[in-house]
Amino acid sequence: MDITEFEGAVHYNYKDLQLATNDFSEENIIGKGGFGEVFKAVLDDNNVVAVKKLLLTHNGAKEEFENEVKLISNIHHRNLLRLLGWSVEGSYLFLVLEYMPNGSLDKFLWGTKRGTLNWDQHYEIIFGIARGLAHLHNEFHIKIVHRDIKSANILLSDDFKPKIADFGLARFQPEDQSHVSTKFAGTLGYTAPEYALRGVLSEKVDTYSFGIVTLEIISGKRSTEVKSGSQDTDYLIEHTWKLYEKKTHVKVIDDTLNLNQYEQEHVMKIIEIALLCTQSPASSRPTMSEVVLMLQEGQSLGKRKLTRPTFVNNQDRRIHIG
Repeated sequence: MDITEFEGAVHYNYKDLQLATNDFSEENIIGKGGFGEVFKAVLDDNNVVAVKKLLLTHNGAKEEFENEVKLISNIHHRNLLRLLGWSVEGSYLFLVLEYMPNGSLDKFLWGTKRGTLNWDQHYEIIFGIARGLAHLHNEFHIKIVHRDIKSANILLSDDFKPKIADFGLARFQPEDQSHVSTKFAGTLGYTAPEYALRGVLSEKVDTYSFGIVTLEIISGKRSTEVKSGSQDTDYLIEHTWKLYEKKTHVKVIDDTLNLNQYEQEHVMKIIEIALLCTQSPASSRPTMSEVVLMLQEGQSLGKRKLTRPTFVNNQDRRIHIG
C-alpha cells in the first residue's frame, strides 16, 4: 500500500495497536459494524482512540479499504468522525479513529441511558447530523453519499456533540449523474424506498434516513418498532404520518423529554421537517443544505405541502435485498 497516498492519516505499527487494545481483547470491544469490530485503544502517550478491525475477505476488499482511507483522511468537520491513521497486518486492515466516550446515539434513545438528555441536547444532535450530511453532499470536493445513516452510526462526544461514523459504505457519486443504480448497502427501516426496492442511489437517500433518525430522536422509538399486543402494526414513519394527518403529531414526542409549551411547538415543526425528508419521489425531499437552513431559522414548511410517504409494506419488509 502506498503510504504517500494517505497524507491526512498516520501509519500505525500493528504491534503498537495490538498492545493498545490488549491484543484486541473481547473486553476492549466498543462496537460491531457491518465491516468488523471496533476496539478501545490506549496508546503509549495515554491518548485514547478507537480501532476498527476489518477482515480482508475478498480481492476487492483491499481496494475498498484504500478508497475508504483516501476518502475519510481528507474530511475534517466537527460533525464527522475523524480518521487518525491506519495499519495493515496479514488479512486484517485497521482504521484508527477518534474515540467517542459517549458511544452511539441509539443507547440514549432506548436502553439504560434513555431520558438522560434534554430537548436542547436532542435538537443539537439533530442539527449536527444535518450539518455533517450537508458537508458530505456539498462542501467536500466530491459528492459523498453515506448510504447507511442510522442511530447506531451517530457517535456522541464527551459533550454530546454528534459525529457521523462508518464511512465503510460511502462511495463516490459522479458529479454528472443525479443518481446511480447500485447494489443495496443500507439498513432496512432507515432506507429510502427507491434504494431498498430498486437500488436507485442519490444524496436524497441520506435525506430520507436523516428524517427517520430525527423521528427516532423525537419519539424515543426504533424505526421498526411495532406496539406489542396491539392491532397497530405501523412502523414509526407510518404511525407519525397518521398522527400528522389528524394534526395530533404532538403524540409522537417521547414523554421522557418533558417539554414546555414553546419546546413542544418547536418539536412539532421538526416532526414536519422529518416527514418532508421522507417524501417520495426523492425529488420532493429537501437537500440537506435546505434542511440545515430550515432547522437554523426555525422555519415551518412554508409553501411546501406534505404528501403521504411511500411505505415499505409488510411483505416488502421480509424481502432480503441485494
